[in-house]
Amino acid sequence: QVQLVESGGGLVQTGGGLRLSCVASGRTDSRLTMGWFRQQRPGKEREFVAAITWSGGISNYAGSVKGRFTISRDNAQNTVYLQMNSLKPGDTAVYYCAANVYESPYVSSDEYDFWGQGTQVTVSS
Repeated sequence: QVQLVESGGGLVQTGGGLRLSCVASGRTDSRLTMGWFRQQRPGKEREFVAAITWSGGISNYAGSVKGRFTISRDNAQNTVYLQMNSLKPGDTAVYYCAANVYESPYVSSDEYDFWGQGTQVTVSS
């Protein structure tokens, strides 16, 4: 099992930035691919944001965040980051960290085995 804990969410004005962190514990010897998803309101499907393979060699971004968000990881710290810049009100959501064991930055939430509890990001206009 892998446990994921997100942090770094909060309230920010349009155009501002935030950095989210996700720390993994448990079975971290696996070469986990890490991803970020977001859910804009309860009941809405979780939307893919970004993902990165264990080596960091392959990353993938949703078109809506490409050029504004950057995913990175520090395997020594078992941590993945999401740097979010030029935030817009449409980025308001609960952001979830996720992990899979397939070494591929899948965009479907069905391909991720482990999930964090989420952190709220609110962008005011």
